[in-house]
Amino acid sequence: MSDTKVPQKTDLKALTKSELQDFCKELGLPRFRADQIFQWLYQKGVRSFDEMTNLSKDLRARLDEVAFISGLEVVSQQESKDGTIKFLFRLDDEGKDYKVEAVMIPDFYPDGVPKRLTVCVSSQVGCVFGCSFCATGKMGFFRNLTHGEVVDQVQYINSLTEQKYDKKITNIVYMGMGEPLHNYKTVTTSAEIISDPLSIELSPKRITVSTVGLTKQIKQLADEQQPFNLAISLHAASDGKRDEIMPINNSMNLEALEEAVKYYHQKTDRSLTYEYLLF
Repeated sequence: MSDTKVPQKTDLKALTKSELQDFCKELGLPRFRADQIFQWLYQKGVRSFDEMTNLSKDLRARLDEVAFISGLEVVSQQESKDGTIKFLFRLDDEGKDYKVEAVMIPDFYPDGVPKRLTVCVSSQVGCVFGCSFCATGKMGFFRNLTHGEVVDQVQYINSLTEQKYDKKITNIVYMGMGEPLHNYKTVTTSAEIISDPLSIELSPKRITVSTVGLTKQIKQLADEQQPFNLAISLHAASDGKRDEIMPINNSMNLEALEEAVKYYHQKTDRSLTYEYLLF
């Protein structure tokens, strides 16, 4: 019996743009091929190599031998009277039934024409932080999403808004399931891909990342000069109250959060948004 192992295929949507360039280089392909593939994946949203029609048939066949394109499955979508649509996506995990939600929130002019089309995306299956007002925190934590899975949510909804309203999405908020800065690399990479000219090309100024207050990651955003907006999920002005509703405050209290926010502002000279639920 042979012990030869079948080479594992590479999920192209698990690669960053630079990793995709390295992957193509290893196949002996010129740099522009990586850009073409990237554009097919993230601007056109294809699910198979056969759809990449500006690649030769031989190259498409070769890619199919060594790689694959993962994708989310749309389980359901529910539209409310105000036009808000909630989407349920199933992840491509064999033997598991992980699902995440995303929401499209429209804002209309008086004549019914959409002014803003905001997408709220998930970054994790579940969450470890257990905020008392959040349903996701009650389900526990299962895994991080990949940047491809985050972009998939955006791509699907963007395709829908183009068909429904003849308009692309205008804003993205990382405020769905999970704590975005607890999945730091995925969130920053997906935001970079979404704003890429060969992708959806949404301005970083229209992308907002929300956090319960992970101070180390807030400072990291500042040090890296990440160009998108930051929102702090505050919800209480005293440690006593915040301890009750947001367990993160027991280890990163308001004083630590204030210090991190000041650091961020001094480094970036940018304003932040504070989120506060009225109970």
